Amino acid sequence: MSPSDHNQHASFDALIRPHLDRLYRLSYRLAGNKHDAEDLFQDVLIKVYPRIDELIEIEEPGSWLCRVMYNHFIDNRRRFARLRLVALTEDQLPGKSLDTLPGNLDPARDAEQRDNIMQLENALNTLSDEHRLVVMLHDCEGYKLKEIQYVTGTPVGTLKSRLHRARARLQEILVVDGTNSDA
Repeated sequence: MSPSDHNQHASFDALIRPHLDRLYRLSYRLAGNKHDAEDLFQDVLIKVYPRIDELIEIEEPGSWLCRVMYNHFIDNRRRFARLRLVALTEDQLPGKSLDTLPGNLDPARDAEQRDNIMQLENALNTLSDEHRLVVMLHDCEGYKLKEIQYVTGTPVGTLKSRLHRARARLQEILVVDGTNSDA
């Protein structure tokens, strides 16, 4: 590796590292399983590595990286097959590092809590991909609507409408199922 290649690699690492966990969590949310999430994550890093000069100039590299990932996911989805986004519990998402990916729910958890989580997962799975995506990104991952707009290219007004409708539909489903009588 030449000194300039080493410098480019170090610069890329320094630019990307603060965003890796968030980027991986997004890949997991989009892909729905560890194997596909890792492939998506790696594909995006390989795709943006040659664009380091562009990345250096970007004011919000985290949002830009998320948009690249989302677009890559959509492109692959269109190319290969129509896959549904999968609703995941927090226990199924990676923790604070990329090295750990917790498995199933802890058996010691309260049965009522497991039932509520399963009902919520089932309710999320009834939503359209667009509605489920905005709920997962906004309510589960904490993305702001402007960030989701940047990532998906969907206007904020449309995102607000989708979020409102998705929440209303979830409330309706959960109240009918008896999960949430105070919602």
